[in-house]
Amino acid sequence: QVQLVESGGGLVQPGDSLRLSCKASGRSFRDYRMGWFRLTPAKEREFVAAISWSSEVTYYADSVKGRFTISRDNAQSTVHLQMNSLKPEDTAVYYCAAAVSRKVNLRLPVSYDAWGQGTQVTVSS
Repeated sequence: QVQLVESGGGLVQPGDSLRLSCKASGRSFRDYRMGWFRLTPAKEREFVAAISWSSEVTYYADSVKGRFTISRDNAQSTVHLQMNSLKPEDTAVYYCAAAVSRKVNLRLPVSYDAWGQGTQVTVSS
């Protein structure tokens, strides 16, 4: 099993940028496809982005496409979420997650086998 620890959250103003990181330990990082989700103040869990093990394929929610970029460094066992042009509606707790299976829909939370503890992102003026 892999363990995941997120970092990089904080309080920023609209239009600012943040870079979230998720460090994995335990089982080989290359075995996992990785995703980011967020839990909004309304307690809704939303898919944000996902990336294949080789970084060849990425997926984004429509609400973040063009503003957020997911990437991974397999040598460092880390996945990043670069968030630009942040909006108040991006305020949420952001979670990274790891999926072993290569036959699942990465937009669905149930597809993931391990989750981090979350990091708070607040966008407010």
